[in-house]
Amino acid sequence: MAAAAAEDEAELNLLECRVCFERYGPSGQRRPRNLPCGHVLCRGCVGALGGSERRRLECPFCRRACGSAETSDCLPLLQLLEVLGPAGGSVPSALGRSGGGGAAGPAPTGLGLRLSLGGWGSLVNPTGVAACRRSGRLAVAHDGKKKIHVFGPSGSCLQRFGERGDAGNDIKYPLDVTVTSDGHVVVTDGGDRSVKAFDFEGRGVLAVRESFCLPWGLDATPESEIILTDSEAGALYRLTVDFRKGKLKMCQMIRFQLISPRGVAVSQTSGAIVVIEHLKAQGLDNSSTRVKIFSAEMDLIGQMDSFGLNLIFPSKIYTTAVAFDKEGRVIVTDICSQAVICLGKPEEFPIFNPLISHGLSYPVGLTYTANNSLVVLDSGDHSIKIYSST
Repeated sequence: MAAAAAEDEAELNLLECRVCFERYGPSGQRRPRNLPCGHVLCRGCVGALGGSERRRLECPFCRRACGSAETSDCLPLLQLLEVLGPAGGSVPSALGRSGGGGAAGPAPTGLGLRLSLGGWGSLVNPTGVAACRRSGRLAVAHDGKKKIHVFGPSGSCLQRFGERGDAGNDIKYPLDVTVTSDGHVVVTDGGDRSVKAFDFEGRGVLAVRESFCLPWGLDATPESEIILTDSEAGALYRLTVDFRKGKLKMCQMIRFQLISPRGVAVSQTSGAIVVIEHLKAQGLDNSSTRVKIFSAEMDLIGQMDSFGLNLIFPSKIYTTAVAFDKEGRVIVTDICSQAVICLGKPEEFPIFNPLISHGLSYPVGLTYTANNSLVVLDSGDHSIKIYSST
């Protein structure tokens, strides 16, 4: 019964517009439309969000702006609706899955969903997630009233802080978050182009404004240094901070001439750094990403863009977040296939091993806990999904 209920829930999520919660249809106002960001709305909601002139609209999930003319029919959903037919059969039977009541088989690597946190109302358009390896707490950045939520290992919300405002440690628009080994929460704030640090109680420790153009992604080294991308400047920085004294000791640019770098991760074992570049292209359909891997000494040891990955893998990959697992393998989220993929260790990069291939909507964040549970931030349904070996 539980498995059947889960299938019914998945079907409702798949076939309903997540704004008006009306079921999609093959024509009229309920016809599903793709936004350039990858989210799907019905035609009626696209028109409503575009206003009376229907020129520009803002995605209600990720806030990316686009023109109404830039939307397109969501062909996979239209094809599924056609398969289901006017009687509206079930998704599992339409896809040829057994209806014998058994749950879907485990992911290829034996990862199973252990816990799901958040959801609309608790989290609003989440942008970043990080784990404290010492305490097991999770910090999530989102656009709610209080921008940082801290969850305990059991899933309970322990703390909320970071209100929007003009004080030095207020958070206007968080883009990413990390947690240092000594227990400080560090956030990039796109609203005033700064990096801000807090303790787990929400007390502001430091705000760094080093003429950043647009600080975006960040991760902490085992020594509690911060590796930071500046998307507009095309640069990678290393910040050395005395958090107890609230003092920036050094801000060093360690790489430049990158193309719109955003997601970044540091290997806790080798010190290798992986960066996701967002490549500029003519037309939204041609946009792509590139994964670059550097050694601890910042030598380039591997790179591959969406086009190159597409020559090896079965579909285009557009990466939004990256992490290292405890064995030093590069793990990425892919919004095209709504999946989490292992690309291998730097010396074997790239391989292709899907870790999670179902149950995700729009994965934008990724981290590992100390016990090697995989944490995925899903902006599509505003949730945190925690997977562990089954």
